[in-house]
Amino acid sequence: MKIKLIALLLLSTSVSAVELRGPNGEHLGQLGGSKYAVDSTNNPYGTYGSKYSPESINNPYGNYGSKYSPSSPNNPYATDLPTPIVGDPSIGVE
Repeated sequence: MKIKLIALLLLSTSVSAVELRGPNGEHLGQLGGSKYAVDSTNNPYGTYGSKYSPESINNPYGNYGSKYSPSSPNNPYATDLPTPIVGDPSIGVE
């Protein structure tokens, strides 16, 4: 799954933003982007990039960042992974 996320991130730089959604459809931020962007998983102080935020894939103890969680891309045996969405699903472009 990590390889798929990385591949989508690389493609997103030329296509559009890649939104990450949790298993229940909750927004988990934009993959990559500026470390200053509020919504970016690269912002170490933002909701989706902080290693302390429960909604962050960078939190090693959180539901989406733990190597033991079934919902984490850091768990090689995860069964309920977040979904990367390319484009703007609200207008039907994916």
